[in-house]
Amino acid sequence: MDSFRRDGMTFDVLDAGPPDGEPVVLLHGFPQDATAWDRVVPALHQHGLRTLAPHQRGYSPMARPRGRRRYRLRETTADVLALLDAAGLGSAHVVGHDWGGIVAWALGAWHPERVRTLTAISVPHPAAMARAVVTSDQALRSTYIGLFQLPVVPERLLLAGNGAALRRLLRSGGLPEDVVDRYVSRMRQPGALSAALGWYRALPWSGRDPVGRVRVPTLHLWSTGDAFLGRAATEATAGFVTGPYRLEVLEDLPHWIPELAPDRVAELVTAHVRTAQRP
Repeated sequence: MDSFRRDGMTFDVLDAGPPDGEPVVLLHGFPQDATAWDRVVPALHQHGLRTLAPHQRGYSPMARPRGRRRYRLRETTADVLALLDAAGLGSAHVVGHDWGGIVAWALGAWHPERVRTLTAISVPHPAAMARAVVTSDQALRSTYIGLFQLPVVPERLLLAGNGAALRRLLRSGGLPEDVVDRYVSRMRQPGALSAALGWYRALPWSGRDPVGRVRVPTLHLWSTGDAFLGRAATEATAGFVTGPYRLEVLEDLPHWIPELAPDRVAELVTAHVRTAQRP
């Protein structure tokens, strides 16, 4: 499949690998898109896994609704359920990075019957994150979130000079130039950046639906070099998972783990899938 529909919107999907392989849904974050997984998926396919990587709400050109509430977590998780339904899948292994990781956490808590395993890359459990904001330096690390919730201002700052500030942000995290070009190009499409920022602007509504404890087998992958997400929330995450749980810590790698450590991501995801495969 190359797309699916929900609520009158069309979401583009990169569906590849053996059609009968164990399905792995790959969820990107901000300001990425489904191509964030391009260097990860070949190894997953070699191990017999099928990958489905959607351009999520706000990133698919035909799935950019107006209004902050339409980007709340209940909606973005429902999008993934619609993907599974369209693919004829009762459940799948779910891997998410950044905002995609938050969707993965929510799916694991709210719809465990649809999640065979959960892999959250970089982002901790949302409840652990909320705790860390008041007990550690996480509030300082997250100051950009307040900026991104303002109207108009972040678009002007990030897109000025053909996206110069956004380009600097991505380059500073060590992303290759071709990847930076790809992400900036998508965000410069009319309405694209505002739609992507909708995820941040919907936080007042997303916060009304707490993400509870997760019972599915869970792998959490985090790096000590992440400038946005600190150790406190990462270490507190174990307290919000009642199923089998493993934390894997990488050293000194920036936030963009799928792009910068694709082989390690593929290795860990494959092993995680293999230990929890259903008959």
